[in-house]
Amino acid sequence: MSADVGKRDAVVEAFKHAWSAYEKDAMGCDEYHPITHTGSNLTSAGGIGYMVVDAMDTMQIMGLSEEYGRARRWVEDELTFERDGNFNTFETTIRVLGGLLASYHLSSPPDELLLSKARDLTDRLMTTFNTPSGLPMGMVNLAKREGVDHPDVQGLVSTAEAATLQLELRDLAWLQDDDDVWDKAEGVMKVVKAARIPSGLAPIYINSDSGQFTLSEIRLGSRGDSFYEYLLKQYLQTGKTEEVYREMYEDAMQAIHNTLIQKGIHQNLTLTTELLPSRQHTGETQWRLSPKQDHLVCFLAGSLMHGAVTTAATVPKVSVPPLADELTDIGKRDWTTGRELLDTCLETYDTPTGLAAEIVHFYIPSDSGADAAEKDWYIKSTGIPGQPSYDARYMLRPETVESLFFAYRLTGDKKYREQGWRIFQAIEKYCKLPEGGYATILDVENVRSELEDKMETFFLSETLKYLYLLFDDSSVLPLDEYVFNTEAHPLPIFTPTRKAFF
Repeated sequence: MSADVGKRDAVVEAFKHAWSAYEKDAMGCDEYHPITHTGSNLTSAGGIGYMVVDAMDTMQIMGLSEEYGRARRWVEDELTFERDGNFNTFETTIRVLGGLLASYHLSSPPDELLLSKARDLTDRLMTTFNTPSGLPMGMVNLAKREGVDHPDVQGLVSTAEAATLQLELRDLAWLQDDDDVWDKAEGVMKVVKAARIPSGLAPIYINSDSGQFTLSEIRLGSRGDSFYEYLLKQYLQTGKTEEVYREMYEDAMQAIHNTLIQKGIHQNLTLTTELLPSRQHTGETQWRLSPKQDHLVCFLAGSLMHGAVTTAATVPKVSVPPLADELTDIGKRDWTTGRELLDTCLETYDTPTGLAAEIVHFYIPSDSGADAAEKDWYIKSTGIPGQPSYDARYMLRPETVESLFFAYRLTGDKKYREQGWRIFQAIEKYCKLPEGGYATILDVENVRSELEDKMETFFLSETLKYLYLLFDDSSVLPLDEYVFNTEAHPLPIFTPTRKAFF
């Protein structure tokens, strides 16, 4: 499928508008505040290239050789991990390690400087796995090379964070034939598989000593999302040679359909829910279904469609779009749910700004005002004029355009490009700052909303990259040759010299 050059190049201009402001105001800082034209770092010990490294492969993909050259020089001259501060293990892996590895693979010839930096970071991250269960600790002191408990959840690790390091670590292990790194990454999945609860779903916290799930929410949003995402992607990363990941993925998708997929009461939208636990005086646990959906969950739409054609196909190569007899019954189910969930995510962009909220809720019959509502969903309000809820913000998130990219690649349906273009235009209208950069809008239901002084790194790494690829030729980064990590860093599919040991 050929490129829409005009729209693709408009996305490049948006990237340049964002990057040039950051480079001028805050080059090398982990975070960028475009309204005050300042930068900040995650710790007082100094930065670790969050913004620079996260954005580099987007520059390579877009052909921005001058910008990439300056970013690469910063990595060579300034980037160090000798920082005596505590950094999030998961975020550092997906953004910095993933970014270094993707830029290494996209370099021609491969840039050994980037691989050397990736190796250095990996060695420091390995110390987080020194727990009784082998699950990684939530934080790492990079200079001291010590794993550190997350201060908010001592003795626990987030399921998504522990199980979303594997693509990056296995890629490094494959490049350098390092069994120890591979075993530590894969050992996490062995623990998670052994901890399976009867529903097949995964609570959002695991005890790092026992390796057992602890009583906690079950959801497809924060602290749960990328666990499900990486089940599929680990299977694809090694060329579909490790059946255990396909089995774990299929088991999880069945569990999601059994419990978390519901229908709206007015528009009949396909939606996802959460499960909230409560301990009864009898000692038993009761679970309550909560009709809440994070914007983060919208990754699942494209993931289900991708999974349908890669794990549940009846033919070696599925058509674009797939024909009915090319998918198993399970494949048809996942394909349909994926498309319907994407429709729901797009419906949540039906706001005065054309942007979606961070969190939406769905009406249930017992809700006050549910009968009078026309839509299935709403954004919670504080009830105080001029003070929007946290839920109402749009943080430049990528998940819906990510799923639009996958949907377009798998169907060729131009409506997905049209929908992506509408989202891009809304970002341009309400989040773009004239002097440079983009910012979070605090209330998507208010066209005169204030902005927050923050441009997330994932805007450059994910949102603009997926928009660019949505409008680019489909031969660029083909899905049968690359998997995208959860920060949209493309890593090559490879044939491993070994297979899963569990």
